Amino acid sequence: MKKYGKSKKIQRKRKVSSGLFIAPSFLGVLVFFLIPFLVVVFYSMVDNPISNQFVGIDNFKYVLGNAAFQTAVRNTVRFSALAVPLAVLLSLLLAIVLEEKIPFRSQFRTFFLSPMMVPVASIVLIWQVLFHYNGAVNDVLAVFGVDKIDWFKSEYSTIVIVILFLWKNLGYNMILFMAALASVPKDILEVAKLESATPLQTFLYIKIRYLSSTILFVTIMSLINSFKIFREIYLLTTDYPYDTIYMLQHYMNNKFRNLDYQALSAAAILMSLVMIVIIGVLFLVENHFGKDIEG
Repeated sequence: MKKYGKSKKIQRKRKVSSGLFIAPSFLGVLVFFLIPFLVVVFYSMVDNPISNQFVGIDNFKYVLGNAAFQTAVRNTVRFSALAVPLAVLLSLLLAIVLEEKIPFRSQFRTFFLSPMMVPVASIVLIWQVLFHYNGAVNDVLAVFGVDKIDWFKSEYSTIVIVILFLWKNLGYNMILFMAALASVPKDILEVAKLESATPLQTFLYIKIRYLSSTILFVTIMSLINSFKIFREIYLLTTDYPYDTIYMLQHYMNNKFRNLDYQALSAAAILMSLVMIVIIGVLFLVENHFGKDIEG
């Protein structure tokens, strides 16, 4: 009985000490994440922050019917659908190429990682120099007899932003894929080689299985980063850019500036719900293709 009582005391002490260690993190999450989220939910269901009259889903109806919101959603979906798959596929291709013993491999790796060290203001300056109406790209095109293009105020603006996104993110994604490729068991690859498997078969049936969790992580990170492209677009084109690059963050930023907290909160919740669904689907896909590896 004494031993039982002593072990129970020890367990209680461990629980208390564990709770004390977790308390600061829990407090931080509560103050900086959970409470603000609940405030956003509250604002999305009232008419304004002063009278605080409950209006149910009226704010959501207003936001969904708003033309600016619809344009922003359409542009954001189009941009993410184009930029995210390219970021994943191109970085994976780069990782496969740099995994081989090619000349200047370390220099190529450094070249693709260098955008991570460049501040946002410098990136914006580089893109202004390149894609301004009187910029370097138009000067090069003029040599071939192509008329000048106002890149940031034309249908080509999306392409410019996609190139900017890829330039920023390919290096980081590439390093993640290189690390994942290096962790594929060598004995399995040797067996595949002995069985006369082609490099394509080895990649599709072995490497891609071990890369499934990394592909999921890179896709989620690229998706999150595609929403962060607002910073560069904002610095390049201010509050109201050309229609094709008017993103969800522009809509929410403008609502914030106009103190329209209820519409801002409703838009933020709608975006969060869509993100949760997309990430949930990605997890299900990864679980389907990666469960045999975990086993």
